[in-house]
Amino acid sequence: MSWEDFYLVCFLVGLVLSFVSMFGGFAHLHLGHTHGAGLHIARGGQAHAAAGQHPGRGWAAINGFTVTAFLCWFGGAGYLMERFSGVTVPLIVIAACASGLAGAAILWAALFRLLLPRERVMTAEETEMAGVVAKVSDQIREGSGVGEIIFSQTGARRASAARSEDGRGIERGAEVVVLRYERGVAWVRRWEDGG
Repeated sequence: MSWEDFYLVCFLVGLVLSFVSMFGGFAHLHLGHTHGAGLHIARGGQAHAAAGQHPGRGWAAINGFTVTAFLCWFGGAGYLMERFSGVTVPLIVIAACASGLAGAAILWAALFRLLLPRERVMTAEETEMAGVVAKVSDQIREGSGVGEIIFSQTGARRASAARSEDGRGIERGAEVVVLRYERGVAWVRRWEDGG
């Protein structure tokens, strides 16, 4: 195997593993969990520090994301330099390692310094539907008719299917209060009826 082949294999392995982790996250594939050096990353993606240690310290910078980024950048830079430059092998290895470390550092900084510190787990109280005041956006028909309500919750505008608690129709634009939420349907009553 030549150096060019070695770098190409590193690049392809890093690229494939990056895509697997990206699309695995979109498809909600849970491929286990990892423990190490005071940091526990669980299946839900939450990080917990061991007693007396802080998340983000220790080897937290070395994880699946940064390893695949290192492989991808290391392999790509090494392949390009090996193929298109006349530089000696030791200098290419050093430059490829520097490139890999730079790629991994950029990804680590983006994920663990910019994005994850702003993440938080929402509590059940923050997403509780009972008591939410909403506006009917699609008329709720008399009987067991289903309409739609729009409301604000956790700083975002949301919509939900809705039914009238007492079976009376509710016109579009009316203000309602959610009494209960079951199987994706909010059971509502007009606000002026005493919610």
